[in-house]
Amino acid sequence: MRSRAADGRSGPLWSWLTPSLLLLGAMAVWGVVRYPRLPDRVPQHIGADRVDAWTATSVGAAFVPVFVYAGITVVLAGCAALSARITPLDEMPAAANRWSGAANAMTNRPASAASGRRTARALLLMNVLCGAALLPLCWIQWRTAATPEVPVWLLPGTLALFLLGLLPIGVAWWRDAAEKKSARTA
Repeated sequence: MRSRAADGRSGPLWSWLTPSLLLLGAMAVWGVVRYPRLPDRVPQHIGADRVDAWTATSVGAAFVPVFVYAGITVVLAGCAALSARITPLDEMPAAANRWSGAANAMTNRPASAASGRRTARALLLMNVLCGAALLPLCWIQWRTAATPEVPVWLLPGTLALFLLGLLPIGVAWWRDAAEKKSARTA
């Protein structure tokens, strides 16, 4: 995953994907280590205060959090790659007529290549926080006793981490909007 930097050179975004891949690998190893000791049934659905549905233990059922995080990682890494590679507004050709000018104005392009890279990094940071939000669910999924009780902090803690994952995206959007506004007034 490479993208254009503001000065025209290419720079890697892989380093921003590394924490997600390490977290995904750690989740998978944790699950593999715990899998032989799992009970005959594992949680299928975790409600607000307890496990309210069970299913027979299988690789597919036990590793749902890992598979979900792998899917999220693929999607967000692809979105980050696209965000870093899109032609920004400041590199768009001059409008030939009013219709092409309107089309350029109506697209949701980043203001600059730096803004596109900032959005890409924000997406990859959001992915790490989504993975962290799945860790408590892994812990519940891979308990060696089939007990329905879950800690009271599980739902609020998981939701807080998912919501915290939106913060980098909001900051990137805010900075891009400010950059677009200053470009319009200049």
